[in-house]
Amino acid sequence: MIMIDQATIDRIMDAAQIVDVVSEFVTLRRRGVNYVGLCPFHNEKTPSFSVSPSKGICRCFSCGKGGNVVHFIMEHEQLSYYEALKWLAHKYGIEVKERELTNEERQAQSIRESMFVVNQFACEYFENTLTNHADGKAIGMAYFRNRGFRDDIVKKFHLGYCLSQKDAFSKEAITKGYQKDFLLKTGLCYAKDDGSLVDRFWGRVIFPFLSLSGKIVGFGGRVLDSQTKGVKMKYVNSPESEVYKKSNELYGIFLAKQAIVRQDKCFLVEGYTDVISMHQSGIENVVASSGTALTPGQIKMIHRFTNNITVLYDGDMAGIHASIRGIDMLLEEGMNIKVVLLPDGDDPDSFARKHDAKEYQDYIAANEIDFIRFKTGLLLNDTSPDPIKRAELVEEIVKSISVIPNAIIREEYIRECSQMLKTPELTLRHEIGKIKEKQALKPIPKDVTAFSPENGISIPPPTDENTPPAEYESMIPQENQETYPFFEKEELIMSILVRYGEMKIGISEDNEEISVTEFIFDDLKTDEIQLHSPLHRKIMTEAAKHIHEKGFSCRRYFLAYADPQISELAARLCTDRYQLSRYHSRMQVIPSEEDRLPEIVPHLLLDFKYAIINEELKQTIKALQKAQFEEKDSKKCEKIMAHYQAVSRVRNRIAKPLGDRPLNWE
Repeated sequence: MIMIDQATIDRIMDAAQIVDVVSEFVTLRRRGVNYVGLCPFHNEKTPSFSVSPSKGICRCFSCGKGGNVVHFIMEHEQLSYYEALKWLAHKYGIEVKERELTNEERQAQSIRESMFVVNQFACEYFENTLTNHADGKAIGMAYFRNRGFRDDIVKKFHLGYCLSQKDAFSKEAITKGYQKDFLLKTGLCYAKDDGSLVDRFWGRVIFPFLSLSGKIVGFGGRVLDSQTKGVKMKYVNSPESEVYKKSNELYGIFLAKQAIVRQDKCFLVEGYTDVISMHQSGIENVVASSGTALTPGQIKMIHRFTNNITVLYDGDMAGIHASIRGIDMLLEEGMNIKVVLLPDGDDPDSFARKHDAKEYQDYIAANEIDFIRFKTGLLLNDTSPDPIKRAELVEEIVKSISVIPNAIIREEYIRECSQMLKTPELTLRHEIGKIKEKQALKPIPKDVTAFSPENGISIPPPTDENTPPAEYESMIPQENQETYPFFEKEELIMSILVRYGEMKIGISEDNEEISVTEFIFDDLKTDEIQLHSPLHRKIMTEAAKHIHEKGFSCRRYFLAYADPQISELAARLCTDRYQLSRYHSRMQVIPSEEDRLPEIVPHLLLDFKYAIINEELKQTIKALQKAQFEEKDSKKCEKIMAHYQAVSRVRNRIAKPLGDRPLNWE
């Protein structure tokens, strides 16, 4: 990976004025100390996109997108963090200096770059063969035209053809000076026992895979209908390599990403030609999983650009049943999933060839259905009156509902599915509760303290000679900790640190001034509390490391941080979403009153600890109920009760400075 040194990043951030940059894409007008305009990331009539020149950040209060100047360019131009920095450097005439790479980094980078160069040559070779070679025009181009693809679409997708001579490409590549080793590493060729090369895609039309940034990472090849006799595989893909991981790639993503952002929706289809035909009909926000079940890597890529996905099916019931199992992963990611069933005999490719973009989109709008409802209806149609089969159906639907992270949406589905399945809501909730409890409750190992630092929680119970130490790690599930109340309080603490970390709020025993960062760091360290988010821990560590440097500013440092995840988080923590006036009405805190930080910071830390303990007690009660009523394990109940008592003492200790507020876990 190419690295830019921090000094260069700082120069870019100092030069790049956010109002100046955003104004290239958005018409802004002044409103008080800020600027406002129509959001470039979604359609709106009333301006909700705000730009703060003093903070160097922007944010849409409708769709939530924004960040610092680099994040704006990343989102608007669909660039990587490195590419966005280069874009800004070019705009302001700043020379980009890259960090000196280690020998290992240079070697790995050299191999990857060489593979990209070979892939680019191959793509151009296949394109040239298709359009200029006699066999390419007579066989390859004839196939594409028979599919109805226009010449401009063939060019847009860099479609090509590999000659039927099994070594035509490899001979040309070697003649042009490309090394045999890289032809093998990319998978463009493979070696026979005698060491001679064979073209992997001989006799096939070629579909290049472009990465998110537009680099050629691999190829798909389809044998032509007239040549399928005796050929085992109709489609062949590049093998896994250092530049191509099939599970992380989506066909068409490079050409679709800006349209996905504009439409705030992604259409998911199965094959290459489905994507190409939809583009030709005018629908560009479409990608293909290339015949494989969806993977977490593909899902995360789509989720970068939208929360809404519509899956297009061709009516093949066997294929639908096979694919819906993978869509539960989309639900788990919190995405909004719709399904469209195309008319019998049509797939996305053939349907696109019969209709223009408006007709296609009108059909989708009229026929798309929520995935849970679709799955419920589909399984109901396949279910006989057999009560065992019906129970299996309920179990299958419940599994899908249980992975949805949003509790309100889960409740809505429970109500709807209860009516469709003619099953009491209480029964569905009970089954979902059992599934989530199994996911949440981990085995309880012996000889560990009451709280585990690995789980991000490590407040030890106070010693008590009459009570043996608890033998359980934290009862709070390690997964989805950002959904618990304590995580919101953790984010508030990090917001204070990023905005005011270098400000002084007290005097130490050594008569030294203490900064906000030092106060938070020392307080959490004293109670052995780990922050739950790895990014929060990184920010805390970096702030503590640099806090004594002259002129250090947490806000400036983290907004310009080299890791885009950190800088994007810092920009989010600086927005109004984390203003403290929403947090404690009893404190009547106004965030701009920085002189109140000595009061605010200790209260936030105490509430954070109290929230952790509160959740720990909730989870302990759940574990106790399970041990008592389901497992009927009296010894386990005794141990859990000892754990509960120890945690309660910690709760009481923390509650006193907060005014002994009563605990309510109902």
